[in-house]
Amino acid sequence: MRADARKNRDHLLAVAGSAITEQGVEVSLRDIARRADVGLATLLRHFPTREALLDALLRASFEELTAKAGELETASSPEDALVSWLRDCVAWTTEYRGVTELMAAAIDDPESALHAACVTLRAAGARLLTRAQSAGQARDDIDGADLFALIAALAWLGDQPSLAPRAGHLVDVVAGAILTT
Repeated sequence: MRADARKNRDHLLAVAGSAITEQGVEVSLRDIARRADVGLATLLRHFPTREALLDALLRASFEELTAKAGELETASSPEDALVSWLRDCVAWTTEYRGVTELMAAAIDDPESALHAACVTLRAAGARLLTRAQSAGQARDDIDGADLFALIAALAWLGDQPSLAPRAGHLVDVVAGAILTT
């Protein structure tokens, strides 16, 4: 990719990230293009669909959360690793309004541009959960899909203005319910 095209793409991603943070994932593509001071055709040349734009925007964050899980697997106790990763995931999902709904749909749709990244992220959390379960520090009656669903539920709370102030406390409550120690 040419340097100027890369610069335009990066600028579009930055503007899209701000717009989604403010208005949610259903923000108008036309609005994103307008904010970026480009035509809609330019936006669509880089990202032919909303999902392609979201995939490019979210992929780096998914990769960071997956890498963080890998680091925590070796650097922290199983309990601390699981709780730290859970908090990080919930915090990230509340950054982009409406992303949890997309992630929940993408995890079950192999045709989704977000599917592979969501499956990888869920697997990273499942490894942390399995490690904590093997150490006797987490309940044995939940799996990676349950953990992913709990993250989505906690993130939904963060999207609700009247409930958002309780979200951090409820992450701790849920973490306590997962742990056995």
